[in-house]
Amino acid sequence: MERRAWKRQAWLLWALALTFAVPLQALAADPLPSWNDGPVKQSIVDFVTRATTEGGPGYIPPEERIATFDNDGTLWQEQPVVQGAFLLEQVKARVKEDASLAKRQPFKAVLEGDVALLRSMDESQLMELATATHGGRTQEEFAREARAFFQSARHPKLGVPYTRLAYAPMLELLQYLRANGFQTWISSGGGMDFMRVVSEDTYGIPPQQVIGSSLKEKFDEGNGHPVLRREARLDHLNDKAGKPVGIEQHIGRRPVFAAGNVRSGGDIQMLQYTKEQPRPGFALLIDHDDAEREFAYQEKNGASLKAAREGGWTVVSMRQDWKRVFPEGR
Repeated sequence: MERRAWKRQAWLLWALALTFAVPLQALAADPLPSWNDGPVKQSIVDFVTRATTEGGPGYIPPEERIATFDNDGTLWQEQPVVQGAFLLEQVKARVKEDASLAKRQPFKAVLEGDVALLRSMDESQLMELATATHGGRTQEEFAREARAFFQSARHPKLGVPYTRLAYAPMLELLQYLRANGFQTWISSGGGMDFMRVVSEDTYGIPPQQVIGSSLKEKFDEGNGHPVLRREARLDHLNDKAGKPVGIEQHIGRRPVFAAGNVRSGGDIQMLQYTKEQPRPGFALLIDHDDAEREFAYQEKNGASLKAAREGGWTVVSMRQDWKRVFPEGR
């Protein structure tokens, strides 16, 4: 009996020692199950672990844990750009009201179905469409039109609502960061008011934590019913060098984590702003190289990947680093 008791005690001690030899992270449920194991996933986990280990060299106080994310091509698909699809519908409606728009670009391209031109439109061209289609509208009118679009519109190739095309790995990353005390913000070149309509339901990011391009607004007493009315003038273009400006204006702190993608070079300055500071931040760049499950495309001059190599950013290969792309396993 004593011998059996000794063996049982020895086995328990061995099991206890083995348990403490295994990192606690390995014992916990995987917070990023849609990410393949490898250096990219590990670098994210390592950064978050350092940032939340009090007393460690990489510790970041909770109030400074700011994470900013581009939207199109970073949090959800951008072929086509979702706001572009929305604005195409709006342009057709506005041309019926003002026929002169049909002779101007990019409105002419919209009516003629010039898909190549539409796909190449940058944020400034999208905002030009926004000023022409929504100048004079109240914020409430714009929000109603945007909500109606999201309720009815479907992706032309994948055939599902755009809000179901958020990337599963990025949704997990947002949740993982928030679970570790990070504030998650959107900083996109797209229209701020457009994204705010769906940001909370789609990403868990409340509208007050969305930064984007915006039109000028004015207060209108509205015959005793005060409203904010959108003007046909651009207030802020939140793209390229405009992103750090928008972040400072809305947050007042430099991000310690930022994510963008390779499409147009529009995220380079935000990632540089995050990475290069007294406390080095984490810069994540999404490379669209998965033609089978999503789309494969690069910016023409390769500026984003070049900046990533020079700046030591973490580059995500959608094809290699993601087990799945969309929540429903596409």
